[in-house]
Amino acid sequence: MKTALKPYVHENCVTPILKVHADTEVAVHRQEQHAPHRCTVIANDANDQAGNLTDWEQEYDQIGAGRFCGRIDELNFGGLQLFNEHTGRSLLQRCKVWPDSFWFGFPSKRNETRINGQSVESSDVLCRPGSTEFELVTPESFDMLSIVVSKAKLQSHKASEDIDLKLLDAKNYPRLRLSLRTLQNFRYLLRRILQPTINKIDSDLHHDLLIMGLLELLAEEIPNKKVAPSYQHRKAVVERIKDYMATESIAPVTMTTLCEVGCASRRTLQYSFETILGISPMTFLRISRLNRAKRMLCQPSTSSVSEAASFNGFYHLSQFSSDYRQLFGELPSETFAKSHPANNSQLHSNALEPCVRTVPAFQHCLQRRGT
Repeated sequence: MKTALKPYVHENCVTPILKVHADTEVAVHRQEQHAPHRCTVIANDANDQAGNLTDWEQEYDQIGAGRFCGRIDELNFGGLQLFNEHTGRSLLQRCKVWPDSFWFGFPSKRNETRINGQSVESSDVLCRPGSTEFELVTPESFDMLSIVVSKAKLQSHKASEDIDLKLLDAKNYPRLRLSLRTLQNFRYLLRRILQPTINKIDSDLHHDLLIMGLLELLAEEIPNKKVAPSYQHRKAVVERIKDYMATESIAPVTMTTLCEVGCASRRTLQYSFETILGISPMTFLRISRLNRAKRMLCQPSTSSVSEAASFNGFYHLSQFSSDYRQLFGELPSETFAKSHPANNSQLHSNALEPCVRTVPAFQHCLQRRGT
């Protein structure tokens, strides 16, 4: 759930600065009269990054070790959303697009990307209908170029093209196959429109170019139904473990317990997680607990590091601190201090190290619905 954000204006600055998080700044500035709403947000925390995308519901678990750095460049036209999201570390992303819409995603590293446990091929574009949960596994130093369009907008244009929206609504086919030429041309169009130097082009022209490109893409797409014979079974094994983790105590769990919960042998359990998520089951358990601990440390209601550690099944604080620092690149006490500055103002001051020190102000604005 997004927190209502209030702009803060420095007395000597004509550009309002919105404090989203200790490590996140959004600059608000005037737009050209007919330009689309442009927004750039930089974050040093995966959870902040998950909440920075307009009208999406998301939760990110960091998989790759090291400090996180992410950026979102976004344009909104009203019923049409265009953005590029950069993430510096490998992530497990749980996502849901805004209602009555379709999302189309163009990953930068297809061979290392998974959607709902399915590998992405070179000519695939990712597609999900609104209000439908889906899961992404993304690699290090990754970019996802995306466009989201309202269903009503597509319906108003589809009469002139041979487009089957029922096919897009199908929840079983998250990958659509295109010709490489069409894929490359549309990616080029999206990147060009996102460039800040294009900001002075009239919004209607942006909009029409995107709609025409999207219609051309949809006129030739077909579902990529290619999955391994074992996919459904392995996906079911992983989902049973995830459901167990979500409902049961998150104290340390043995492999024997996991095998019983997943109704699978050790070998099948191992293969299932490696196929669907790209990591082992024990690694999944460890990073899930560490990410939950981090989210808890960021909550003002958490009273101490030891509370977050013990609640998530870490009973040896020194080992917890070591594992936490290895994954996130900082001590749990540093994370805690950022959300609890009154507890340790000196640590709060020393712990803040923005991943990008300067971002040109002309690239920034705020467009958040409901703020």
